[in-house]
Amino acid sequence: MRITRLFFGITLFISFLTVAQDKAFTLEEIWGGAFSTERLQSLHSMNNGKEYSVLERDNTNGDTSIEVYDYATGEKANTLIKSSNIEDLKHIQGYEFSKDEKRVLLASELEQIYRRSSRGIYHIFDVPSNSSFKISDKKIQSPALSPDGSKLAYVMDNNIFVLNFVTGEEIQLTDDGKKNEIINGITDWVYEEEFAFVRAFDWSADSNKVAFIRFDEKEVPEFSMDVYGAELYQKQDVFKYPKAGEKNAKVSLYIADLGSMSLDKINLGDYKDFYIPRIKWSANPDILSVQVLNRHQNNLDLIFVDAKTKTPKIVLNEKDEAYIDITDNLTFLEDNSFIWTSEKDGYNHIYHYKETGELINQITTGPWEVTDYYGYDSKNKTIFYQSVENKNINRDIYSIGLDGKNKKRLSTKDGTNDADFSADFSQYINYFSSASTPFEFTLNNAANGEVIREIKNNQELKDKLVQYDLRPKEFSTIDVNGETLNMWTIKPKDFDPAKKYPLFMYQYSGPGSQQVKNSWNRSNDYWYMMLAQQGYIVVCIDGRGTGFKGAKFKKVTQNDLGNLEVQDQIAAAKQLGALDYIDASRIGIWGWSYGGFMSSNCLFKAPDTFKMAIAVAPVTSWRFYDTIYTERYLMTPQENAKGYDDNSPINFVDGLKGKFLLVHGSADDNVHVQNTMRLIEALVQKNKQFDWAIYPDKNHGIYGGNTRLHLYNKMTNFIKANL
Repeated sequence: MRITRLFFGITLFISFLTVAQDKAFTLEEIWGGAFSTERLQSLHSMNNGKEYSVLERDNTNGDTSIEVYDYATGEKANTLIKSSNIEDLKHIQGYEFSKDEKRVLLASELEQIYRRSSRGIYHIFDVPSNSSFKISDKKIQSPALSPDGSKLAYVMDNNIFVLNFVTGEEIQLTDDGKKNEIINGITDWVYEEEFAFVRAFDWSADSNKVAFIRFDEKEVPEFSMDVYGAELYQKQDVFKYPKAGEKNAKVSLYIADLGSMSLDKINLGDYKDFYIPRIKWSANPDILSVQVLNRHQNNLDLIFVDAKTKTPKIVLNEKDEAYIDITDNLTFLEDNSFIWTSEKDGYNHIYHYKETGELINQITTGPWEVTDYYGYDSKNKTIFYQSVENKNINRDIYSIGLDGKNKKRLSTKDGTNDADFSADFSQYINYFSSASTPFEFTLNNAANGEVIREIKNNQELKDKLVQYDLRPKEFSTIDVNGETLNMWTIKPKDFDPAKKYPLFMYQYSGPGSQQVKNSWNRSNDYWYMMLAQQGYIVVCIDGRGTGFKGAKFKKVTQNDLGNLEVQDQIAAAKQLGALDYIDASRIGIWGWSYGGFMSSNCLFKAPDTFKMAIAVAPVTSWRFYDTIYTERYLMTPQENAKGYDDNSPINFVDGLKGKFLLVHGSADDNVHVQNTMRLIEALVQKNKQFDWAIYPDKNHGIYGGNTRLHLYNKMTNFIKANL
């Protein structure tokens, strides 16, 4: 009797485990944050190299504080600042130390403008005196402390101001700033979005000079967007947006000398219709580096400007048949020689140049890409970087001598490794994840990569996921159109190769992108697992034009976006459809943004291959998109009309036979809803039936409240009804 009971109990236990491990994912859980990973908050490595600071929030009273911790032990060293101790400060939302760490810039009441820009209320906290003051009652943009911590530069109402803490004086450097006309010291919409920076000014090393870029956008065409809100009348957001082939803002460079109280416009040379994607003072306080890029973005001059004589000198020139990527990797050494990254040998690598621009040596080399540059340890003459040397779906951390010798792989686990180094480069925090392991954070020795201690490991999430039918990603390759492409596959549990399964394809496919990578799940991955639980096979393939396989593979789509990439997805679908276990009559595809452009084209151009497609926030004609991104890959419409029109989904709606879902946010400042409206009109005039949804006042991300949940319910129902 006991044995029977025990056996019955064991049977129940096994049965419970089986049920628990078969738990299905739900959209409410996925978009409710049930599977969020525990992350490390953004940290600042203190100058001593032994401690770091983080911003923390007390959930009981909402108070925020800057806490200092010991790297080696993880123990709290001290509380530097508490928001409740500072008058007029609601909550700290961000902070920045002066170089000597005696002053801290505190951000609060931040108001988002576009993707990277914001304005807010800022305070200065003086560490030695334990005192603080508010900079302005008005919200300001992009404040930056001078290297010596004695001054602050910031932008308000498109003008640059400098506040001197020693004298108490506020100096207004410019007075011509005006919305939709003149911008000083911060970027316009297209620079912010495509060159990925907002603060367009920089302090010299001696804290006496400010260099800045001025944008004259008076001739740039305006874009207007209705914001419906909850009032009786909608409002209109109007800003300058240069679409492909239209006029850009005219940019110019200025240097303000605070000692002589002079402001000088710098004549960079005989450039016409050009970009200034980066400015940066060198280690020499009189030498400013300026990057000047032609409109086609295939010719880059690195210019050194002598601040005393105001004379420019080209020290380095980069040319490319296609385009040149802009980075933040330029690093000046003490002797004003500099580190630079380039694709000039066909792969992205690190180079060391003299101050004159003469090449000293190529530091990294090989048929693989450097994917991140972490910095230079001057004491040990060592560079730290991340690369895809260990298969391009992985990321590893490496060190190498400035002379290109003594290279070491510091990370040991296959997957995605990223690093945050201490100020003295003696140690680093390793951020690791893989497709099977959620984020793990360890403190590591920078000399050899050895783990000093574990910080976090997301064990709670691992334990929770044991209950679920977690569908693993199977990484593989597929040979398509003469290329070997990376692919992942998610299959249903109890997959039976004798059965037939519908196939659902996801892709993005934009230039230099990567979706097939060995890293932990994002929310979409749980959705794909949910679909697999419901009997679908889900795949993702990175076709030609995607990144991290060398410049030739990435740039093969130049001047012809949406042709080879679409061919690859169609050919892959046909090849997969020929497999015994795939139902070739039930193949669907989806994507967002560039991926929506792709999925639309696939459905319209291969109606006998794809049964259905979903396009979210798609570009439907590159004529509607911005100058910097579009012309980088297609030149202007005036120069390459064929490249724009031969692959525009609007021109191929005749081919629609399957089921099509089209989705957009009405307040998308990036890919304007105009794209979807024009595609809708083309479909209507061809009497093509389709489904569509517009999300009011939602931007390119289409989120907020229950918006994502609603969208993914809609997409899931569409897939189940039509695939």
